[in-house]
This record gives sequence, structure tokens and C-alpha cells, in this order.
Amino acid sequence: MSEWKGASKGSVTGYKIFVFFIHNIGLRFAYFILIFVALYYFLFSWSSSKSIYYYLRKRQGFSVLKSFFGIYRSYYVFGQTLIDRIMISSGKKERFTYEFDGIEKIKEVIQQGNGAVLISAHVGNFEISEYFLEDLDESLITNIVTTDLERKNIKEYLENLSLKSRMKYIIIQEDMSHIYEFNEALSKNEFICITGDRYMPGSKFLETDFMGEAARFPAGPFKIGSRLRVPVLFVYVMKESATHYHLYARVADVKHRKEQVLLESYVNSISTIVDKYPYQWFNYFHFWNKP
Repeated sequence: MSEWKGASKGSVTGYKIFVFFIHNIGLRFAYFILIFVALYYFLFSWSSSKSIYYYLRKRQGFSVLKSFFGIYRSYYVFGQTLIDRIMISSGKKERFTYEFDGIEKIKEVIQQGNGAVLISAHVGNFEISEYFLEDLDESLITNIVTTDLERKNIKEYLENLSLKSRMKYIIIQEDMSHIYEFNEALSKNEFICITGDRYMPGSKFLETDFMGEAARFPAGPFKIGSRLRVPVLFVYVMKESATHYHLYARVADVKHRKEQVLLESYVNSISTIVDKYPYQWFNYFHFWNKP
């Protein structure tokens, strides 16, 4: 079964290395260095590599050879998304091109003025979404909900380099005080973004079929989305080439206090994304229930 430990790959140290290369040798050469970084993970990060292989071989149905080399490709694309985020947030957005799919849904939500819940996943590069959304409304703020304090530390490190961001982080607290932060953000017409594809062992979960096998999902995002009485959107930012990104926004099927209905809508949505971008599934642990 899923055994995510509450921290993501991509540490402050890793960001410092990428920042050094990007600022001193440029994007293309940083990608070149990444070849060897990805190779290191491919050779020595056995636990996550086995999880990637299982996903590609059993859930995507790839051949043995394609799944084996797909492990390396997944690591490499993940590293690219980290580099791209630093490049874009440091004021070099023009180095990339952007494509919108469903952006009119986000415009409608902004005009309603009640905020929204965005449910995303550990796919693509959602953390650059603010640079898409700023073209719609320069004052729009997205609050990333996370259990991973490392993400906040990374943000603080980037801001020390004057890489300012309007994106904020809401850290899940045991005393549930984050609920007040949710309500405050929505009252300001801000967006709350939650990833719906990782749960902590011991926490509440929902279960459903995902890509042909039972999997557990955190109950929190779907309870929140089904109870706050604000619009819910599924949003993903996917890398399509070295310098091109594609944002997808889809309206969720929501029924009040029916979290399982929202989960099923989410699973249908994320399935189409990972089928189209199989190497951008960045859950490097065994996701499905079967050992």
C-alpha cells in the first residue's frame, strides 16, 4: 500500500545546486548536468525506482524495456521541472511558451469573487501556475496546502534570492488551525490548492479503483472540496517540450458533503492526464494497495 512519508523529493540543497548552474551556465547546460543527476537516482535510488517501474509496467502496461528506461526518463523530467520553476520565478518567464486549456473556467471563478478550491496532483509542474494565472488577474493569490515543511523552506530560500512569489503556503496543523486560514483565503477571493494523491499512513483515506487497481487517497482534500460551498477545479501544468507548458483546468463534479463523488471525478480527471503524460507522474513511492 501507499507509504509516503510526508516529504517530497527536491530539497533546499537541491535547489541551491540548480540555482548555481542556472545563474552561471544557463538553462541548456543545467539540463546537461541533469543527465548525470538523473543517472545517479536511476542507479542508486532503488526504492523509488521500483515504484516507478511498477507504475509504468503494471499500470501503464509498458513493455519491460520501455518501463526500465522510463525510470530514468521520469527522474530527468522531474529535474527539468525543478530547473524550470527556478528559471521562471527568477524573471525569465519569456524563455518559455504557454498554452491554456479550460482557462475560461478559472476566469469565471475569479469573477464570482468567492475564491475556489483547486485540486491538483504530483504531476507536471503546478507550482509555476501562478505565472499563468497572473495574466488573468495580477492580484490573484494561490495558497498551496501541504504537510511538507520543506516546501516552505524552499520558498523562503528563493525569496532570499529576491525571487519573489505571491504564492503562499498553508501547512496542515494537528490542531486544525489551518481551517481558519482556508476561510480567510476564500474571503479574499484567493485560491486554495490541494494535491489529492498522497495520504499519510494512519490518516483518514478514501479508496477507489485507479488505473485498474485499488488505491488510497487522502480524505481531506475531497472533504474540503465537497463542504466549503465554493467552486472546485482540477488544475494541472504539464511540460510538453523543453520550453513549453500546457495548463489544464477542469470543473469538478461536486455534491455537497459527498466526498466520494468528488474523488471519482478527480480520478477520472487525473487518469486522462497521466495517460497523456506518463513520465510526469512524480509519486516516487508504491502508490497502489497491492504490495
